[in-house]
Amino acid sequence: MQGWDSIYRRQGEIFSEVHPDILRLVSLFREHGVIRVLDLGCGTGRHVVYLAKLGFEVYGFDSSKTAIELAYERLRKEGVKAYLRVWDMFRRFPYLDDFFDAVISIQVIHHGTSLQVKKVIGEIERVLKEGGLVFVTVPKRILRKKGDYYYSIPRSVFYSRFRKIEDRVFVPIDGLEKGIPHFYFNKRLIKKYFSNFRLLDIHVDNVDHYCILGILRSSKRK
Repeated sequence: MQGWDSIYRRQGEIFSEVHPDILRLVSLFREHGVIRVLDLGCGTGRHVVYLAKLGFEVYGFDSSKTAIELAYERLRKEGVKAYLRVWDMFRRFPYLDDFFDAVISIQVIHHGTSLQVKKVIGEIERVLKEGGLVFVTVPKRILRKKGDYYYSIPRSVFYSRFRKIEDRVFVPIDGLEKGIPHFYFNKRLIKKYFSNFRLLDIHVDNVDHYCILGILRSSKRK
C-alpha cells in the first residue's frame, strides 16, 4: 500500500519495542519446537530482529519498501539475518504450503475490507503447518457516531474521525493512517474468522488490541 510507504518515509521507525506478549510467546515457541517464523506486516523489523537474535529462522514482508529497508538496516546493526521482502498481504503469500511453524502479525491484518481480511487469514492457514502457532493482534476500538462521521474513543495520533464504508469497516479521514481501511473485530467475529484454529487465548493488551493466540487444526481451508 502506497499509504504505508508514505507513513514510513515521514515517520521512520514508528514502533521500536517488541509487543509484551512476545516474551511469553517465545517460551511457547520453544515448547512446540518452532524454528521458522513469519512476521506478516513486519514494518521496520522490531520483532524480526528480536526473534532472529534468539536463533529463529525469521521471514517477514511488508507493503512498504521504506520499512523493509529500515528493517534490513536494523538487522545489519545487530549482526543477524532474516529473509524479508516487499509484498502486499492481499496477494497470495510468496511461500509454499505448510512452510512455517508459526506466524505472527501485530496490528496489521485488520487493514482491509472483510473479504480482504478473510483472504489474509486463509493465506496464514495455507503457509502454516498443521499444529502451527498463530499470534495476531487487532484493535478493540470504540467508535461513536456523530453526524455523518464516526469518532474514535479515545482519540489517537493515528486517527480520530472515520467514515463507514461497509459493516465493521471504517476509513480514517485524519491522522497518520488517513485513508487506510480498518476492520473492527469483536470476540464473536474472532472465533468465526479463526474457526480453523484452536484458540488458546483471547485477551486485550495495554494498547486496547485483541491478542489472539491459536493452533492450526488438521482441517485446513485450501
